[in-house]
Amino acid sequence: MTTRDKLYIGGSWVTPSDPELLEIRSPHDRSVLGRAAQAAPADVDAAVAAARTAFDDGPWPHLSPTDRAAVIRRVNTLREARADEIAAAISAENGSALWFTKLGQPFLTRQVNAYLAAASALPWEEVVAPSDPSVAFDTVVRREPIGVVAAVIPWNSPFSAATAKLTPALLAGNTVVLKVSPENSLSMMLLADLFDEAGLPPGVLSILPASRSTSEHLVSHPRVDKVAFTGSTLAGRRIASIAGAQLKRVSLELGGKSAAIILDDADLPAAVQGLRFGSLANNGEACILQTRILAPRRRYAEVVSALAEMVGSLKVGNPSDPDTFIGPMIRPDQQQRVIDYIELGIEEGARLVTGGPAVPAGLEGGNYVTPTLFADVRNDMRIAQEEIFGPVLVVIPYADEDEAVRIANDSDYGLSGGVWSASIERALAVARRLRTGTVTLNGAPMSFDGPFGGYKASGIGREYGMVGLTGYVEHKTVTRPRR
Repeated sequence: MTTRDKLYIGGSWVTPSDPELLEIRSPHDRSVLGRAAQAAPADVDAAVAAARTAFDDGPWPHLSPTDRAAVIRRVNTLREARADEIAAAISAENGSALWFTKLGQPFLTRQVNAYLAAASALPWEEVVAPSDPSVAFDTVVRREPIGVVAAVIPWNSPFSAATAKLTPALLAGNTVVLKVSPENSLSMMLLADLFDEAGLPPGVLSILPASRSTSEHLVSHPRVDKVAFTGSTLAGRRIASIAGAQLKRVSLELGGKSAAIILDDADLPAAVQGLRFGSLANNGEACILQTRILAPRRRYAEVVSALAEMVGSLKVGNPSDPDTFIGPMIRPDQQQRVIDYIELGIEEGARLVTGGPAVPAGLEGGNYVTPTLFADVRNDMRIAQEEIFGPVLVVIPYADEDEAVRIANDSDYGLSGGVWSASIERALAVARRLRTGTVTLNGAPMSFDGPFGGYKASGIGREYGMVGLTGYVEHKTVTRPRR
């Protein structure tokens, strides 16, 4: 059993203001994995003060982008050396299947490398040629760090969410207070170890496990200049209201209820195999998953049958078992939430094809849910409109491409989506009509070089690549007489 009784504040391991440690429990059998310190408002104040001093008076914002990138590269190298340890720690805390957490490690490297490439290509200061040649001055555009960033991330994919925010924020010269979920108190201290070993200057980074109330104290702190948040749309609305009242910068990556459109010429076995990952990875606990499957009426029965066979064949069990595809939900309340949605789908009149509300036999001691598929779903049903965050898929019929696009866009969300077709040009034409931030064609992986984020209630702002990096800079214009 692991104990982490210190908080990482401003580059030092500090005794928390509240000495009581939180028990971290296994989603698999609810046993105690370890105990960890939790941040209180006083600890947030200390972390923000350290970040403020490091930004206002320290060297980090004034280092060259190349020097800051060298530190990030060291962190990346250190993380790669401990990839198996990190994957196992996340799996134990989250219930994520080990295949998923191990697969995620090289993706983290790609994430970081894309940001490093963007930082290398970004003109941090440039002279812009005048649009009017008679103008007798030059325009100098500078990209400068914003200041103190409060980064708040969820529990479901903690290293990825942390990387998406820490990497661009630090590359741009900001200082950061990272608030992580209590459920990740052990694994995210491994991240603190990496940054500690990499040699960040004092004050540049704090990593604090904390409750929602303490998170709000951080978000509303008057000495924080920007809030970067990943989580639920409900929480995002609250954060946006706080940031708006204080006129601080904010970026929000929120929920999703994404659609996968299977066109009538699609290779169905390939589509179903792709949706195994694109709709059900990480136990269904991911905002980008395509959980609304749109199927053409003339192939509807065939699609439902193929999906039923796939969903029904998934091995559910101990996340450390290499054969397990679906592990347990993160907490008992999340398990109950998913079960409630399955029961709601039955009440709404959807056809239960496979799965159901019963906990898988032999796994009653953990937070397990049976992977479930509903057919004959109307898009106005709650199970088709609300984010369930578990291994529950719905299949909705459509008559033609126009109706498929209309159904896909008939959502409060717009985070992700997918199109499957024998013709990439046809799939691309459909993708262009979707009101969503990311679309994958025929199961292509998500890009870390292009921007990631949501339309509508799925968020504000973008992450990844050049666009994600520039979300952590202020633009300053200086005019000077032409030389």
